[in-house]
Amino acid sequence: MSVRAMAPEEFDRWQDELAVEYAREHVSAGNWTEAEALDRAREANAALLPDGLATPGMLLLIGVLPDGSSIGRLWIGLTHPRGVPHCAFIYDIEVVAERRGQGLGRALLAAGERMARERGARALELNVFGANETAATLYRTSGYQVVTQQMRKDLLA
Repeated sequence: MSVRAMAPEEFDRWQDELAVEYAREHVSAGNWTEAEALDRAREANAALLPDGLATPGMLLLIGVLPDGSSIGRLWIGLTHPRGVPHCAFIYDIEVVAERRGQGLGRALLAAGERMARERGARALELNVFGANETAATLYRTSGYQVVTQQMRKDLLA
């Protein structure tokens, strides 16, 4: 598997799909209401990508197999959102549903790590929603460690 830059038509489609998924995750986590979620997700992504595909310091990548078929997407910011020195940040990684469970997420993650390292990053960080145990397991088994953690208790349950 290799990675290539995202094409403009892929970027447009990804932006729509990313906003829907990000909104869903925030609603599920209890962070946003369903009524506001999609707008908030779109605003958050637009703030991080003010120049779209041409936003400096962002790697917007497509994972591809040797036959050219696309297996997923990866978004890495080379500057950490909280200013951690020499630490890049994964904003999104996703393998297409029909290709999950084949080790391609791990391969896509490794390709992103290589690209970030080649561009000067010494570390790579990400956030994962608590309910996404599949992703958390991938990150743990790929050498990622918890450095901060948010916890919540529902007091009405």
